[in-house]
Amino acid sequence: MPRVGQVKVSDGERLTDRIAIGVLTSMFPPALIDEVIQRAGRVEQRHRLLPARVVVYFTLAMCLWADEGYEEVARLLVGGLQHMARWRGDWQVPSSGALTQARARLGGGVMKMLFERIASPTGTESPVGSWWRGLRLVAIDGTVFDLPDTGANSAHFGRPGSSRGEMQGAFPQARVVALVECGTHAIIDAEIGACSTGETTLARSLFKKLNKGMLLLVDRGFSGYDLWQGAAATGAELCWRTKSNTVLPVTTSLEDGSYLSALRPPKGNPGKLITVRVIEYTLAHPSRTKGEAPIRLITTLLDPAQAPALELAALYGERWEEESAFDELKTHQRGAGRVLRSKSPEMVTQEIYAHLLVYYAIRALINAAVEPQELDPDRVSFLASLRVIRRQVTDQAAFSP
Repeated sequence: MPRVGQVKVSDGERLTDRIAIGVLTSMFPPALIDEVIQRAGRVEQRHRLLPARVVVYFTLAMCLWADEGYEEVARLLVGGLQHMARWRGDWQVPSSGALTQARARLGGGVMKMLFERIASPTGTESPVGSWWRGLRLVAIDGTVFDLPDTGANSAHFGRPGSSRGEMQGAFPQARVVALVECGTHAIIDAEIGACSTGETTLARSLFKKLNKGMLLLVDRGFSGYDLWQGAAATGAELCWRTKSNTVLPVTTSLEDGSYLSALRPPKGNPGKLITVRVIEYTLAHPSRTKGEAPIRLITTLLDPAQAPALELAALYGERWEEESAFDELKTHQRGAGRVLRSKSPEMVTQEIYAHLLVYYAIRALINAAVEPQELDPDRVSFLASLRVIRRQVTDQAAFSP
């Protein structure tokens, strides 16, 4: 007799062999999931009610329906399968405890490995806002996720400081720094750390995804000689906002109003001067206060003929596309103000990478849809796309994925 949760059909398949995640299964095919599970050393030694592949799909579905409990997510995941006449016996939804234990068995490494395997730039040269003069526009920035108030999470990730002095925030927080493809909002790399870990520290691990065909835009919080040197060594072009008090003496004035200067290594660093081009400008906006310092950009693009100052000043606004990506991920997908589910650091890592995977898959599908039409991906509603994908999972056809 088949065990509960392992209901079989005449050809010997189990119900769990056919569990998928709707249209997102094209991004996360079973063969890829099984390969990553094997590489992570999480292959089951015996048949379980919740095989590792099913747990991966469940964890992804958990991030699609962040407002639902574990058991309801499991029901939604198999909604298009469990009433099929060809199944012998009844499929019983696992309990919340069983699902929690299954997530713990899977661990955090599988989702991280799957994200690293899948996440890559999605845009060809077609998407509006993705490219500038043959360079792919990318940005780095950070955000935080509120975590359940457990001793393990607090000890590992820490709590943010409070504006009231010695008091700490209500919840532990995990800091996430991400590399985003500006035109498509696709998050193509991410690093997770404690909330006390600086964004610049986490950002260094993202440089491995930079290459010669990219232009990296970052805000002034990431400025600094060492960070600039590390990013420039990848071959990517850089256009960063720098702090207003950074000393940048004019060495050569250029015809478009920009000028060449040099970054000096900090004391104790034997590095050489690094030549940069500086672009200063102000924005005519009612919110700008009188006497406010101009915006200053520094760039590796030294030739005004190849990179006019006016174009770079206008281009810097594309950096804010990363803020839009975080808003879609945290407000619409996860839910505004929602605390993550996971009560241990390893499960927090698993859940955050699952959210990143789901977000990446949705963005990749949006981009694939707009490219033939040469539309700006921004014109497609992320929330509407999320709703369509949720419906499609519950309506999935009863065929092997």
